[in-house]
Amino acid sequence: MADLKKHNTFCRICESLCGLEVTTKDNKVIEIKPDKEHVASQGFACPKGLKQHKLFDSTDRLKYPMKKEEDGWKRIPWDQALKEIGTKVRTIVKENDPDAVAMYVGTAAGFGVLHPVFAQGFMTGLGSRSMFASATQDCSNKFSVSHQVYGFPFTQPFPDILNTKCLIIVGANPMVSKWSFLQVPNPSKHIKDIQNRGGKVIVIDPRRTETAKISSEHLYIRPNTDVFFYLSFLQEVIEQDGIDHKRIKQYSKGYEQLIELARDWSSEKTEEVTGISKDSLKDLVKTYLSADGASLYSSTGVNMGTNGSLAFWIQECINFITGNLDKKGGTLVGKGVIDFPKFGVKNGLLMRPDRSRIGDFQSVNDAFPGGILADEILTPGKKQIKALFVTGGNPLITMANSNRLRKALNQLDLLVTLDILPTETASVGTYMLPCTTPLERPDLPFIFPLMLGLQTRPYLQATRSVVKPDAEQRDEGSIYIGLARASGFPIFGSKFAQKFFDFLIWINSLGKNKIYHKSIPQVFLLNLLLKITGQKGFRLLLKNRHGLLRKAHDEQDFLDQRMVTDDKLINLAPVKFLEQAKKLEEDFITEIKSKNQFKLITRRAVTTHNSWTHNYEEFVQGSRQTNYLYMNTRDARDLQLLDGDMVDVSSKTATVRLPLRLDDDLGIKTVALPHGWGHQASGLSVAGKTKGVNVNVLAADGPDNIEKVSGMVHLTGFNVDVKKSKGPQIENSWSGLENDVWRD
Repeated sequence: MADLKKHNTFCRICESLCGLEVTTKDNKVIEIKPDKEHVASQGFACPKGLKQHKLFDSTDRLKYPMKKEEDGWKRIPWDQALKEIGTKVRTIVKENDPDAVAMYVGTAAGFGVLHPVFAQGFMTGLGSRSMFASATQDCSNKFSVSHQVYGFPFTQPFPDILNTKCLIIVGANPMVSKWSFLQVPNPSKHIKDIQNRGGKVIVIDPRRTETAKISSEHLYIRPNTDVFFYLSFLQEVIEQDGIDHKRIKQYSKGYEQLIELARDWSSEKTEEVTGISKDSLKDLVKTYLSADGASLYSSTGVNMGTNGSLAFWIQECINFITGNLDKKGGTLVGKGVIDFPKFGVKNGLLMRPDRSRIGDFQSVNDAFPGGILADEILTPGKKQIKALFVTGGNPLITMANSNRLRKALNQLDLLVTLDILPTETASVGTYMLPCTTPLERPDLPFIFPLMLGLQTRPYLQATRSVVKPDAEQRDEGSIYIGLARASGFPIFGSKFAQKFFDFLIWINSLGKNKIYHKSIPQVFLLNLLLKITGQKGFRLLLKNRHGLLRKAHDEQDFLDQRMVTDDKLINLAPVKFLEQAKKLEEDFITEIKSKNQFKLITRRAVTTHNSWTHNYEEFVQGSRQTNYLYMNTRDARDLQLLDGDMVDVSSKTATVRLPLRLDDDLGIKTVALPHGWGHQASGLSVAGKTKGVNVNVLAADGPDNIEKVSGMVHLTGFNVDVKKSKGPQIENSWSGLENDVWRD
């Protein structure tokens, strides 16, 4: 027992950042428990967080740089990997253009502090603008709207969970997926607390979700009609005179154009497509307006529809014009360790006016739409993408029309993945570079809680690494510094910065095995960040093992003190949104015409997280070895389908075959297909044997299938056909079936 060590740390696989107590022995994690004394999570953690060491300790774990050769993957030294990749990058830039080298930044990159900074630093050094991010699959609409309405993309108001009297959740399931952007550990407790103090939680969703089952009320909505729900909600707010005219006059502009837009969208009109009756909507608005502190909140179910930006824009306008923005119990704008929006606007962070070569899309958060990545690779021209770095992501599972993207990736001259495990994307790549896990690195909370204060209860926490890498894994920051050096393009475009970080790496390696320890001193950099932002330092935070509470959120300080638009006013009617709204009548007619077609939505289980938790036996045992198409019993009866039947699900891009599960929590003419599956090509020892299909092969990509405002593809709420299959589930099928299987 003498070798056992206990560590207090925090999880970094989602926004919740739950406090953990980790027990190690001989540099091995043997148990993870919730930290009962943590200032925010207070003893809560989900199964994924408590079992993450099982995922990281897989026999498939990447330990050394790997290069694909004619007879398969071969281990190579770091120096060779960096030199060969650097030489190839230099050649591609010389023969083409810096934009011919691209990067895809996945969700995992965002949950560390240093990783995204140095990833962007590498691309800045190259002079390449070809950045793509997973945000354009699930949340870029929120960044685009906030940029236009509040003046900065990361200004993200959030519900005051601790004080609200009415919370309306649209297209989100925090019980399973946690809270998008906002750190809310133990969502079920908070939802119950709202009701226990006399408040209401109302869920608007095509499925009676886990969250809906513990809430005050649930209203079914037809998938992909959220924008019409919000428009009629806004119109009803006006009808019921729920407007704070004084606040509107003092803090905003564009109100007249906003109400003009809402004029034609009565609840009587929209109920035909949303399925929410006019009486239910009127009652809902009355409940919202009568509460002393209320908020509308939405997430991916809204974001990933065809009008995600317009829907979120109207939601934010409603929260403001009713007097609920910047109000206790309404929606708040957090404060980080610095005024990051002010800093960002002053320095032009995340606001570059770049336009894409394909489709002429404006970048959002300095990234182009993932839905045009295949086109940027396949379309000839000076800036045609020839090389791609994939960092902390797996686009072949998570992006739309994955079959076409696979074809594009196979055409690249260079594809480098930085990850913990092999992935489907890496399977068509040229190099795999092994990275450290969250448990193998020191850290602070990521940018949203640290710099923006997106937390239910503001606090800070620091962690050292819990275990050390057992082989040649390196943190991503060190890898990008090495790649910059090898490519001949200094990190951040600064020779001084390159020399400085190289010097830090040299200092950090003294007295250590230089093969395994060519890494930056991460604690030094994190401590420097804290000092620069006026905090007391990394060591002090370490002494507060369960987190250090910060000052509670203030109300009525954002509008008065922290607006960053040029005129210090909220823009309720951005021109680009008004232009986009001109197509709403056409979209409404389309919804009426397709109201008898099946709409497909996604869902997940508490044991799944995007695309990477299927490589642990316990999470995919028995009936969990595949995903299913879920359908209401009534719809199944109409199609003469039984629970367990094999079905073919067809869209305009592909057909997938999988088993059917009956689920009467789904609305009529709504089917659900969990995302993140389809690992048969990954080579993973556990996930590679699962039978699930990749739902994203059913979604369309390309410039004609992307929302113009935010660059997002349509990943939920689209039309599909369902038919009993003529054959069994296909073993080891990565992409699904050809469309002619459906047509026969």
